[in-house]
Amino acid sequence: MEEKVCKTSDSPKLIFSCSGAADVGELADRAARKLTKDGMGNMFCLAGIGGRIGGIMQKTKTAQTILAIDGCALNCTKKCLEEAGFEDFKCLQLEDIGLMKGETEVNDLNIAEVVSKGSALLEMAHT
Repeated sequence: MEEKVCKTSDSPKLIFSCSGAADVGELADRAARKLTKDGMGNMFCLAGIGGRIGGIMQKTKTAQTILAIDGCALNCTKKCLEEAGFEDFKCLQLEDIGLMKGETEVNDLNIAEVVSKGSALLEMAHT
């Protein structure tokens, strides 16, 4: 029997990010940290999802909104969440907004672009 989880407007907005070795991995990671610093949500541990760490899994189940930020088309963040059984989350794939692996400078302008797109996804009404 699946455990019932209560999500409320007080539940956290969690941000999971690629932190891969490529330029877009760094960009995704830095944008997630900026979103957290700006109070848009809380960056959370993707490795804890992969390792099925109890407390991390439980807090993620109660999240009001989950945002997955992926640097490239491999979609590692999205796949980690899906493999752990999460289905209801928003995705931001950097290639979809023109930031290509191996071709993207990690700078304030590109971080701001990802933060803007991520903020919009986090602010969307959760149903």
